[in-house]
Amino acid sequence: MTSNWHQQEIILPPFRRGFHLITDHIESAISELANVKIGQLHLWLQHTSASLTINENADPSVRSDLESWFNHTVLENSEFFTHTYEGMDDMPAHVKSSLLGCEVTIPVKDGKLQLGTWQGVIMGEHRNNGGSRRILATLHGLWR
Repeated sequence: MTSNWHQQEIILPPFRRGFHLITDHIESAISELANVKIGQLHLWLQHTSASLTINENADPSVRSDLESWFNHTVLENSEFFTHTYEGMDDMPAHVKSSLLGCEVTIPVKDGKLQLGTWQGVIMGEHRNNGGSRRILATLHGLWR
């Protein structure tokens, strides 16, 4: 076995506003995962108005509840937001992104992401029209 690194950009299609399960997008984009005996996958979302997190992968109501909670907590049309150049969802999207963050690291074993039974990679799209999103994926580990 040898220690190797692999890095690539993953371009996600545009998603509507909300929280979206993207585990399949990640796994299908990185064929090199199959070579890893033990390692880590680091995902870095290259945007300031979207986010990454690990959460429920089975029941979509969790993702819609997350969207409802964030919209209730970070209100649009708040009079104290001045950064509204791109619309009323602009600054709230930045706040939501900062609360959740733009990166996750996932262990890899025997070519598979070591997510729990009910875990998946979730992207939060916090803009009404966010467009496609880029993730920089960095894979490191002992390869077969």
